[in-house]
Amino acid sequence: MLLVLAGSILTFAMVQEATMVEPYQKGTVVIEHKVDSSPVELRSQHRIEPLVEQKYRNIVRQAYDYSCGSASLTTVLNFYLGRSLTERQVMEGLLHYGESERIVERRAFSMLDMKRLVTALGYPSGGFRATIDDLLELDHPAIVPIEHAGFKHFVVLRAIRNGRAYLADPAVGNLTFTLAQFEEKWKENVLFIVFPGNDTPLNHLELKDEDLRVVDDQTMTLLALERIPDFHESTQRRLQNALERQKNNPDGSVENTRKQLHYRRN
Repeated sequence: MLLVLAGSILTFAMVQEATMVEPYQKGTVVIEHKVDSSPVELRSQHRIEPLVEQKYRNIVRQAYDYSCGSASLTTVLNFYLGRSLTERQVMEGLLHYGESERIVERRAFSMLDMKRLVTALGYPSGGFRATIDDLLELDHPAIVPIEHAGFKHFVVLRAIRNGRAYLADPAVGNLTFTLAQFEEKWKENVLFIVFPGNDTPLNHLELKDEDLRVVDDQTMTLLALERIPDFHESTQRRLQNALERQKNNPDGSVENTRKQLHYRRN
């Protein structure tokens, strides 16, 4: 009797261990398909990346209104030079090696503060004055000052491709401007570059195919000005039902046709 009981417990434990399923990672969608009448199922997993993750992919988001400089520098250090630093650590480094009194006074970091910090980290760097033609040949990500929406701001210029400037913005994420728009926003035509030295840089800030999918400004303008009928969905369905009823023939049959009604409220 004891042997039977022990065997049953052992069998139950083995079955339970065999049927245990590891929890899926966050954002994973599992799709199960029936193959036939058997209990066998075809299962596939897909990783769904939230829009906010796509928007801020390989970007360190700024934690404060005035920390765009430190966030931009942390983005370059982490995703180009392979460091693993937080924005807070970089801010503390900028305060330590930079002009702390002037930083507190203007509530912002300068390119000189950045240069002093990356020099202490062992990286060559420099600030340069350049033109749009110079940026076309740029082979390193660069921190550039811009003035956008009435604010002075630091962003990372990833590259220029097909007449557009692609930026890693620590405030709003990955975005792009036409060259004319970027040239208008670019302040004083200066940029700051941190060079990898003897280290092999990472390619996380290089442009990928998905980065080049851009809706042109003309299409955006047309969509913004497109008139949207101001009636509720229930009204639209009621009109469509009335139209469908008019298609009925007197003998009760329905014509094999499809009609649409465009309704505009005056």
